[in-house]
Parts: sequence; structure tokens; C-alpha cells
Amino acid sequence: MFTGIIQTVGSIASIENKAGDMSLTINTASLDLNNCELGDSIAVNGVCLTAVSFHSEQFTADVSKETLSKTSLGHLQVGSSINLEKALTLNTALGGHLVSGHVDGLATLMEMQQDARSTRYIFEVAPELQHYIAIKGSVTIDGTSLTVNKVSNNQFDVNIVPHTQQNTIFGCYKLGSMVNIEVDIIARYLERLINGKSITDSPNNQIMATLTKTGFIQSS
Repeated sequence: MFTGIIQTVGSIASIENKAGDMSLTINTASLDLNNCELGDSIAVNGVCLTAVSFHSEQFTADVSKETLSKTSLGHLQVGSSINLEKALTLNTALGGHLVSGHVDGLATLMEMQQDARSTRYIFEVAPELQHYIAIKGSVTIDGTSLTVNKVSNNQFDVNIVPHTQQNTIFGCYKLGSMVNIEVDIIARYLERLINGKSITDSPNNQIMATLTKTGFIQSS
């Protein structure tokens, strides 16, 4: 698990293609690897990868065919900037929200608007993901925990303050950039619970029963 608070911006040192999947070696910049061990999880642009080797200020991770099909990692090139975050521990401050590192799909940057000192980014997601994204809900973009400002059909927007712009790869985005999206994990599990209910139940009854069962509301 991760928090969605990016710890540093690293870069791709090398890419090795291997029979349909690939191996990435990553320059970790200021990320402290002293407490990392083989097999630890590190989020790369929001994708949870397993470190299989360490070399000074670098680590290497394998990227499966499934991961390449669901994320933007296959579009990276040597020198590409990437968001990095180590897995959270029990003494990690949860400054963002709970992020699994399991990307749901890709979104496309459609528009950028100046909004006082912030920049408003408007993204478009595939129709099958739009119902997971809610106004003032959480969404993870390339590993960055963000709050949704507005939703319109399959588009949504977020505001990026100067600190986030300077300390993540948001400053590298251009119109048409493809980014990794992870929806709020709570939305995923609620959908699964609701879909498991009897089809004779009304949608409202299903939702109320699920929210009561999970403790979000108290039964009378």
C-alpha cells in the first residue's frame, strides 16, 4: 500500500525487453534505499513494482505483460521522468489516501487551464471507469493522490498547486499525455458488494444495505 504522496522524481536508466515483457532500471534520485530489501514494493508512476536488485542509487524491477497492457509503463523511454514512492509502513503519515498501486486504466490529458497560482488539468477516462470518479472524491494520477473538482460524463478535473507541479511529473505533461489512473479503493469494493446482492433488490436498497454493512452509515 502507498499514500499517493510522491517522495521523489526519478528517471529511467535502462529498459530491457524480455520475450513480451520488460525489465526497468530506475535512477532513484533522492529516494533513500537504505531500508529497502529485495522483494520490497516501490510505486513507479503509481504502479506497484517489486524490486529485484539494487545498484547504488538504482533499482531494477520486472514489468509483466499484464501490467504493460493496463498502464503507461510501456511508453517510457530512457531518461523519462517518473514519480516514485516507497510502500508505506505503520509509522508513515497518511497524507494522501490509501493507494494500492494496482492501476485501473489510462486517462488522457485533454486540457490545461491556469487557475490563479494553480493549474487545472482536465482528463478523460474510458467509459467503464467514469462511475468510480466522484466530485470531491480521491483519485490517483501517476501515483499522485488528488481530489476531484468536477466530473462531466467521462471527464474530470483536478487542481495542481505549485508544490505538486514542482515535485511530481505533472510539469512534464502535454496535451494528449497518457497517465495511469487508480480509482478510490473503497469504490471498487462497494461495487463488488453491491453486485453481489440479489438482482430483485432495488439499487437504492442495495446501496443502503451495503453502506450499513460496511459501517459507513448506522442502522436505525
